[in-house]
Amino acid sequence: MKYGSKQVNSLPPYLFSVFHQKKKKLQEKGVDVIDLGIGAPDLPTPSFIIQRLSEEARKPSNHKYSPYGGCSEFRQAVASFYKRHYDVSLDPDTEVLALIGSKEGIAHMISAVLDPGDGVLVPDPGYPVYQSAIHLAYGSMIPLPLDEAKGYVPQFDELSDFELADAKLMLLNYPSNPTGGTVDLNAFKEAVEFARRHQLLVVQDAAYDLVTFGGYKAPSILQVPGAKDISVEFGSLSKSFNMTGWRIGYVVGNKELIQALSIVKSNMDTSQFLAIQKAAAAALTSDFSTVKANNAVYEERMGKLLPALEEIGMKAARPKGTFFLWAKVPDGYTSQSFSQKILEEAGVILTPGTAFGAGGEGYVRLSLSVPSARLEEAACRMRKIMKGGSAGEAD
Repeated sequence: MKYGSKQVNSLPPYLFSVFHQKKKKLQEKGVDVIDLGIGAPDLPTPSFIIQRLSEEARKPSNHKYSPYGGCSEFRQAVASFYKRHYDVSLDPDTEVLALIGSKEGIAHMISAVLDPGDGVLVPDPGYPVYQSAIHLAYGSMIPLPLDEAKGYVPQFDELSDFELADAKLMLLNYPSNPTGGTVDLNAFKEAVEFARRHQLLVVQDAAYDLVTFGGYKAPSILQVPGAKDISVEFGSLSKSFNMTGWRIGYVVGNKELIQALSIVKSNMDTSQFLAIQKAAAAALTSDFSTVKANNAVYEERMGKLLPALEEIGMKAARPKGTFFLWAKVPDGYTSQSFSQKILEEAGVILTPGTAFGAGGEGYVRLSLSVPSARLEEAACRMRKIMKGGSAGEAD
């Protein structure tokens, strides 16, 4: 007898939980596994954020339930960040909502707006949670092709009228996980115009908005005139401030969409621990010097790994955002066969591109969120394997 619903029973296990199990089994066999699969920063949470958490955690008033939409200090901090960073004005009471991480918020937003059978334009390749959340909400997925040759900008002209007939929602994600693709404001303008023509709502996932390199500054979709009429943007402190385990994020933009999400959330949770919200407020109102320092570390790691990949036949463009490298697999391999070979023979976890959709075939995603020495060791092992040796052999 199966105890889950039909939707749950027909949903495959979450990809990264499967990787975790494989990693655990290899480690139990004594294998020194290097995990370049999951995007969890290895850098420490800035000390000033931890200090603020410690101070707030000692206050009895912070151990009560949070307001459902998040505390005023956090919502004000998000609004202040958007004004300072993007020159976008937000009403902290109606256009900002606190989340227990943006992953939770995006999944709940999808269930808040979809009726069974509604279609959703989903980046392909794209973050796997989009597909899972649509499935659980009884929606249908419409792949939105992203092509490396075209800079991973959405290819709206590849969508047919038939596909768009039942579409209600468009998901965007820039800087992009897994491709590292970035866009300028014109791409968001085109997306908003397309959404208006086809009466679509727009969700932009900006989890990596501050993880950028080479002078690039990621735009906000809310900078597009009128975008707030149909759009919301999700943000997270996980990647920029190394706060993955803290589970704190936000959504901003269209107040009707935010209200729909708040109804779902108020029936499902009671927001995040107040002390965490107030520590996150301190992060968002800081000078971002720690964010810049983090990005410098990722950029240095990138500079070391890219030529090592090139040496073994893995071509990857230098991204302007995220801490991922989206690399082509060597000739003669699929995404899955190459990832499996590297895991079994080198003890290195890579994420096969097909985990992010059919458009990911021929690629693997590598995370830069491991120490430089481990990245160099991973590159060394892969080089030995691809040259016909053993990962354990000496040069």
